Amino acid sequence: MASQQGFYGVTPPISTSESSEREKEVTVSLMEELRRQNVFENEQEARTREIVMGRVAALVKKFVRTVSLSRGLSETAANAAGGKIFTFGSYRLGVHGPGSDIDTLCVVPKHVSREDFFDVFEPMLREAEGAMEVSGVPEAYVPIIKTKISGIPIDFLMARLALSSIPDDLSLQDNNLLRNLDERCVRSLNGSRVNEEIMRLVPNVEVFRDSLRCIKLWATRRAIYSNVNGFLGGVGWAMLVARICQLYPNAIAGAIVSRFFIIMYQWSWPQPVLLKQIEEGPLQVRVWNPKLYPGDRSHRMPIITPAYPAMCATHNVTASTQSIMTEEFKKGADIVDKVIIGKASWSELFEKHDFFLKYRNYLQVIASTGDPELQMKWAGTVESRIRQLVMKLEYVASLTLAHPFIKGFNQTSCCLSDEEVHAVAQGEISDAIANRKREDIEGKEGASLVYSTTFYIGLAIEPKQRELQLADAVGPRRLDISYPTTEFTKMVKLWEHFDESKMGIIVRHIKSSGLPDCVFDVGERPAKLVQKRVKGPGKSGDTSPHKPTKKQRSVYYQAQILTGTLPDYRASTRSSNTTPEVPLRLTTSANSSAPVSLPSVAETPGLYASKEHLSVKSPQLPFGENVAVATGPVGVS
Repeated sequence: MASQQGFYGVTPPISTSESSEREKEVTVSLMEELRRQNVFENEQEARTREIVMGRVAALVKKFVRTVSLSRGLSETAANAAGGKIFTFGSYRLGVHGPGSDIDTLCVVPKHVSREDFFDVFEPMLREAEGAMEVSGVPEAYVPIIKTKISGIPIDFLMARLALSSIPDDLSLQDNNLLRNLDERCVRSLNGSRVNEEIMRLVPNVEVFRDSLRCIKLWATRRAIYSNVNGFLGGVGWAMLVARICQLYPNAIAGAIVSRFFIIMYQWSWPQPVLLKQIEEGPLQVRVWNPKLYPGDRSHRMPIITPAYPAMCATHNVTASTQSIMTEEFKKGADIVDKVIIGKASWSELFEKHDFFLKYRNYLQVIASTGDPELQMKWAGTVESRIRQLVMKLEYVASLTLAHPFIKGFNQTSCCLSDEEVHAVAQGEISDAIANRKREDIEGKEGASLVYSTTFYIGLAIEPKQRELQLADAVGPRRLDISYPTTEFTKMVKLWEHFDESKMGIIVRHIKSSGLPDCVFDVGERPAKLVQKRVKGPGKSGDTSPHKPTKKQRSVYYQAQILTGTLPDYRASTRSSNTTPEVPLRLTTSANSSAPVSLPSVAETPGLYASKEHLSVKSPQLPFGENVAVATGPVGVS
């Protein structure tokens, strides 16, 4: 919907011209490439989604009825209490693909509590036909239940309205519905309300959808699609694309994508991205305003939701993740520019990230338990706090970047002894354990399964200055990261459900040569990383956990690269005077207390450098188009 000034958004458009013939040609080739990339679901999956959502709608009504009866309501009142689902995210925006999750908001009346959502609805989900991997995270910023039903991933949120019943024709666009709600319910409602506003505020919904499909695929392939890890989530990317659509109301997808990368690279952060002017309202709810709230002033890449109350969808962005995304905008702009002039194909834009090839040093964060359902919750809790570790690492001298990967790697290990359990929890999985199957341990005394999830953070280390190299040419560089990692493990263990007897958390440094094969695609790992040192005469090839290698001994007994705790059920392999806390210190010997020593790193010059320090030419809009129209200051009252 255009504003009273006759244009979409908070500024006039940069250009109202129609797309050129060449832009129309590249748009056709873009859509062909998106189909080759399998971003559109087939009819069978679409039908399955419709069936599943119908069953979910009925289950929510059953949930509300069950709670209503337990509160003493009559059968008639319980049946009339209603309950309704609203979808949002990629499914509601019409840009979901095969395997995409469905973000689903459950709206319930005032007598149904959030505790009921997790104590009653979550067990009902577990019993539902086709449901699996049900996992609730009630303490999340937006409390959520994750599950899969008939293979369709679904994320459930809940909002409790101040109404005695929820009618089937309820609309969430009325701001008065927010009255007397707690902040968690307001945040839960915001997803659906924001989606409706986005669709209303773009000039052409189909162009928006085609462009957003492209950007979502690009962000996923480049490993920058993850709100929880400090990048942008689905709504963040959607609002950026919507803003470019507003600035080019008559352009088609190829032109929108081209301008997207250039404008986002040149954007004057922390100038906010707004789809409409921020609304004030009569309700006692907080509205994003950096003039009033110091916390809002700290947002590095503010992208503000268009629905009241306005919120920052990108408060998780850190200095490192902003730098990474900025560099990816530039790379994207360079590729699309070549596509436009016929020197590249769209497939180059969607090439896989090189995260596990980029750095010499990484941190592994390993969360482990002995129960699959507990593991989902524990790993989710740890992942939600990885961003805090990244922010602490950014203050470490000589670290120029802490780059979190956007997902964890799950592994189930079949262990025959406590020693193997202990090794797996610390990330030392021998070939014997990795190749062992469940049937190999069935019926064997002392055997158990360990479920682990490993998260990775790439570390970019500032190259030595020549003067420092000459002055300190002897010995390894020292980098003390014990404080941020120890503080991180303390923080995750503050989770109210943390049980040291059942959950393990370990942070350790690992070199690129020590990365496990599971993080690489087949044939992706460089040959030099898989070459094994030839053993001399008398050298043992036994890597059994019962006979640790020198590398394993340095990990277990010198506590060189570990911080965190292991569950008590693994403690049988440790001596009685071993403390559960292992400080993160890479030491040169067992008795040394020197800080973490990492080898001199020849990082690529300018790796994720700031825009001011890039030596290459900045991407530019076509002649006659001025990015300042969009990036100039916009008043926030």
